[in-house]
Amino acid sequence: MTEPCDLPAVEARRLIGTRRLSPVELLESCLARIGRVNHAVNAMVAMDTDRARAAARAAEAAVMAGGKLGPLHGLPIGIKDLEETEGLRTTWGSPLFAEHVPAKDEAMVRNIRAAGAIVLGKTNTPEFGAGANTRNVVYGATGNPFDPTKSAAGSSGGSAVALATGMVPIASGSDTGGSLRNPAAFNGIVGFRPSAGLVPSERRGLGWSNLPVLGPMARTAEDAALLLSAMASDDAVDPLAYTLHGRDVRRGDPALFPPMRLDLGTLRVAATPDFGFAPTERHIRKVFAARVAKLAPLFGRLEEATPDCRGSDEAFEVLRAASFLQAHLKKVQETPDKVGPNVRANVEEGLRYTLADYARAAAEQTRLYRLWQGFFAKHDIIISPAITISPRDWRELYPAEIDDQPTRTYYHWLALAYAVTLVGHPAISIPLGRDGAGMPFGLQIVGPRGGDALVLAVAAAIEAAVAGDAELARPVPDIAALAKAGPISAMPEFKTWG
Repeated sequence: MTEPCDLPAVEARRLIGTRRLSPVELLESCLARIGRVNHAVNAMVAMDTDRARAAARAAEAAVMAGGKLGPLHGLPIGIKDLEETEGLRTTWGSPLFAEHVPAKDEAMVRNIRAAGAIVLGKTNTPEFGAGANTRNVVYGATGNPFDPTKSAAGSSGGSAVALATGMVPIASGSDTGGSLRNPAAFNGIVGFRPSAGLVPSERRGLGWSNLPVLGPMARTAEDAALLLSAMASDDAVDPLAYTLHGRDVRRGDPALFPPMRLDLGTLRVAATPDFGFAPTERHIRKVFAARVAKLAPLFGRLEEATPDCRGSDEAFEVLRAASFLQAHLKKVQETPDKVGPNVRANVEEGLRYTLADYARAAAEQTRLYRLWQGFFAKHDIIISPAITISPRDWRELYPAEIDDQPTRTYYHWLALAYAVTLVGHPAISIPLGRDGAGMPFGLQIVGPRGGDALVLAVAAAIEAAVAGDAELARPVPDIAALAKAGPISAMPEFKTWG
């Protein structure tokens, strides 16, 4: 029998609305699951149990009173520990903020609460989201639910693991170099990177940079679309949330949820294992080729092709470093002993660049963007692996080599994701079975400029098309085995920088 915490978010919300599932019952199921398995994976960190229970009781009363219910009414949610939550510790995974309790929610969290969601707790993240291995010296490491000795990726690793194990039905995340998509791929769930500005961010230090975005994570594309519909708004705190004066363009956009029905047979699809430059390991290339072979009959046309991405590494490295200089230079200069190696590496790299370097990187980003627009004139979507490798030991700070070839930076292994970040297109990672090592495999679906609704629709249609295929089904971790496992906190190097 399915426990309430394992229900899809859309189904749980429907049952709440028809008085067949109590928000209190759902919350208690989530709390029981956290109590049962969180020790093994360390996904949920700061908890807001008492206030969540009070909110669940209020949500139940609203249902019984027959009032108007929000789209997320009664759904528990995990909020990534990079996003400020009123009255609930927000540390950014940094010892500098280990006891920080915000006085107010940031805009995205306010929107989620206004839609009826119940903030249950914070999910783990690497320090300031730097790197795709979720570990820090405040809360320690997050383990992969399919093997807690392996990486959950990041930086939204805590959210991904909480979803995979049924701790919450929906969770928030953010993405610069793939931080929504990478952990989704490693943990067998869905992570959607929306177009910049669709989910407004008030804390983006370089307000006009399209690199960092906020976005939804869930267990299905439909659930992700539901959460996105509540996150999206025209809030003027974000200069990229361009709108039309006096009109709400994004808030409540019916194109986002439910995902539109789509005939996959009408699509012109490009498939690429590497975008022409990403260091994708041979094992992942082989798995991807097998997935492409199984999916090909669904599409109107599928060909191996990639937009020209030459220069992506160099452009992303400079633009990313500029963001880290803005956000963290002062910390590195004044409290270097309280800043981890990934943040220091980014700041040190940024100090080596000149304004001329930045100008060239910005111009290269623009050139690549225009090349992508020409490519999408002939293709509707691109599919690729979501991440270049199968999960490795979380004690590895980052993959220094792939197939015996050295990586150029600590985030080079995320190139499949940042190729898309750089040009600003929406993308999603959906689970498609397991790889050759028995770990989850994520398929990245990339849409055209502004094609958020299309990407969600394609993802939902693929999920529906493969629903009866055991090989391609979403993998589910062994909850009973996790419950019996020892605590991840007892593993060597649990609470270290690496």
